Amino acid sequence: MKGVMFDFSGTLFRIDSTEQWLAGHLAASGLRLDEPVRTELVRRLEEFGALPGGVVPRTVPPEVEELWHVRDLTPELHRAAYTALARAAEPPAALDVDALYDRHLAPAMWRPYPDTASTLRELRRRGVPVAVVSNIGWDLRPVFRTHGLDDLVDVYLLSYEFGAQKPDPAIFREACDRLALAPADVLMVGDDRTADGGATALGCPFQPVDHLPVDRRPAALTALLDLLG
Repeated sequence: MKGVMFDFSGTLFRIDSTEQWLAGHLAASGLRLDEPVRTELVRRLEEFGALPGGVVPRTVPPEVEELWHVRDLTPELHRAAYTALARAAEPPAALDVDALYDRHLAPAMWRPYPDTASTLRELRRRGVPVAVVSNIGWDLRPVFRTHGLDDLVDVYLLSYEFGAQKPDPAIFREACDRLALAPADVLMVGDDRTADGGATALGCPFQPVDHLPVDRRPAALTALLDLLG
């Protein structure tokens, strides 16, 4: 392999838990909820997958389904989809779902996997260019800058900027073009076998990783270095 494309959420970084997300918002807003109420709200927020990058929705309300499928094409669609899911969880009336949504945009909400930095640095040492290809509705570059990893990424291909979402082959083709490499020479690494696996339609090899909490996946990225020889 002469180049690597990485997914972002669940591959290089993982967002804090729904419980931490809600607790941070409550602390910042001064809103207090009794423990049983807060526990139940966390459960419902996870049921509807209201935290971007967090638990995948187990239930998407019928009125949100169409929006859900195009959520990563613009910032407005992304916000509308996730705030609709938060409202479906029926939070207290005093809880501002837009402010809750905004909290997930903070770079401090995202943690790199234990081997993210070392893997990216080793790829840079070997002269292997890296692209981050993400279905996302906002600019993730500040997350990489905050964690000191921005200079290890050569290309960012973000769905909301490009106007297409994985698994559309167009987004992978564009990333390969920007890396100036043939698809067969570019490995795609991601946690979504459908979205990220779409790169195989172009002839890119695909290496899946598990979307696990940071402390439960210490070396999945390190292992892929063996594939590069």
